[in-house]
Amino acid sequence: MYEYIVGAVTELTPTYAVIETGGVGYYMQISLQTFSKLEGVDAAQLYVHFVVREDAQLLYGFSDRLERELFRHLIGVSGVGGNTARMVLSTYTPQELQGIIATGNVTLLKNVKGLGVKTAQKIILDLSGKLTDLDDIQPGKSGGKGGDPIFDEALSALKMLGFAKGVSEKALKAVATEHPDATTEELVRMSLKKL
Repeated sequence: MYEYIVGAVTELTPTYAVIETGGVGYYMQISLQTFSKLEGVDAAQLYVHFVVREDAQLLYGFSDRLERELFRHLIGVSGVGGNTARMVLSTYTPQELQGIIATGNVTLLKNVKGLGVKTAQKIILDLSGKLTDLDDIQPGKSGGKGGDPIFDEALSALKMLGFAKGVSEKALKAVATEHPDATTEELVRMSLKKL
C-alpha cells in the first residue's frame, strides 16, 4: 500500500522513528541498522511495510529496499513476527543475514535475542534458496537520506520503455558513475545509447 515516506525526522530512538510529512507524523518501527543510518540526519526516506492486525495498524520503516525485503521474507516464516524479524535485522546487516542463511549457520542465527534453535533452523530451512532474487536490490546510495530518486526514476522509465531491469540497471550504473550529477532525463538518454 505504501512504498516509502519522505520527511523530517522529528523523533529518533533505537526502536522507532517519527517521520513528519504533510503535517502528519508517522510512527515507524525500525531496526538498529536503520537507526544507525538515520542518526544525525534531519530528513529521510524510509521504505515502508504496513501491517494491519485485528488490534493494531503498524508501520515498519527501513533505510533501504533490501532490508525491507528481508523483513518480508522473515515474517513469511511461520512463527516469526514483526518484532522477531526486526530483532534479527537489528543484530545482523542484510548482507550478513543473507550469508548466514546461504551457509545454513544456525549457531550464528540463534544468537539473536529471543530466537531459539528451532526457530533459527526453520528460518534457514524456509529461506534457503529464496533470497537469490534479492541480489538485484541495491541499498540506496545515500543511506539514511533515502535511495537515489533520480536513479530510481530513470530505471522505471527504462523499464516502461520495455528494457529488462538487469540490463537497464547495468547501463544506468555505468552512466551514473561517469556523470554523477546527471538529471533523470540525461540518465535515460545516455543509457539508451548503451542499450
